Amino acid sequence: MTVKAQLAERALGVETFLSGCLRDRSVPERLLSAMEYSLLAGGKRLRPVLTLSWAGMLGPGDADFADAIMPFAAALECIHTYSLIHDDLPAMDDDDLRRGRPSNHKQFDEATAILAGDGLLTEAFGLMSVASMAGGLPANHVLRAISVMAAAAGAGGMVGGQAVDMEFTGRTGVPLEELKEMHAMKTGALITAACECGAILAGAGETDVENAREFGRAVGVAFQIVDDVLDVVGDTATLGKPAGSDEAMGKATYPSLVGLDRSKELAAGYVGTALERLAPYTGGDREFLSGLARYIVDRVN
Repeated sequence: MTVKAQLAERALGVETFLSGCLRDRSVPERLLSAMEYSLLAGGKRLRPVLTLSWAGMLGPGDADFADAIMPFAAALECIHTYSLIHDDLPAMDDDDLRRGRPSNHKQFDEATAILAGDGLLTEAFGLMSVASMAGGLPANHVLRAISVMAAAAGAGGMVGGQAVDMEFTGRTGVPLEELKEMHAMKTGALITAACECGAILAGAGETDVENAREFGRAVGVAFQIVDDVLDVVGDTATLGKPAGSDEAMGKATYPSLVGLDRSKELAAGYVGTALERLAPYTGGDREFLSGLARYIVDRVN
C-alpha cells in the first residue's frame, strides 16, 4: 500500500468521528451548516493522523487507547479548518476557492464564515478535554497536551504567524531566516504540536517527546516549502485552491527568495532531519511516519 493510501486509510476514523462530533450540540442550523461545510470538505487529515500515529507508536497500541485519543486528534482538524476559513477571508488572503469548492465566505457570507471559524476553534478545546473526561486518559497528560496545543494555535504560534505573513505581504527583501520563523509559526506550530501531543498523550518520556517535537518541526518546514513550490508549479484543479495566488498577492515564499531548485533541496534536507528522529523506533507506525515524511516532498497537492 502506498503512503498516500495509508494516509487515507488512517484518516477514515477521523472522518467518521468528525461527521458526528457537532451533531449533539445546540448549534443554529445555518452556523452548523457552515461549520460542517468546511470541516467535512475532505483534506489529508494530516495533523490528526500525526497525533494518532505518534501516540500509537509510543503508547499501548490497543483499540481502547486509540478510541480515547481520537477526540483530541480530531480537535486538531477543527483548529486547522477554522484557520483555513479565516485565512480565505477578504481581509486576509482573499481566496475564493478551498479544496475545490467555494470558500466558506463565498458559500455563505463573511459574518457566518467568521463565526464558523470561531465555533470550530472553541469546539476543539471541548473535544480535547473529552480525552480525559470520557476517554479515561490521565488528566495530567491531557492538560499538558492542551497547553501545548493552545500555545501552537495562539498568538505565539499559528495566529502570530498569520499576522507576520500579512506584514510580509507586498514587502520585498524579506530575509530567509525571517521567512522560516514566520512559517514555523503559521504552518509548523500546529504540525509540531500534533506530533508532540501524540507522544504526551501516550505517556512517553521526555526523550520521546523531544523526538516527536523535532520530527514535527522538520516536517512542518518541509510541508510549507513544498506548498510554496506547488503554488508555482501546480494547477488550480489539482491543488483545489487558486494556483499562483502567492505571487499575485506579493507574498514572500521560498521560491521567490531562493528559487525552485534550492527550495526543493531545502525541503529534502528537512525530511532527512525528520527521519533521524525516527531512528530509535520500530513497527508499523514508525514505517508509516517515515514514508509520510518522504511523501510530503513528493506530493502534488
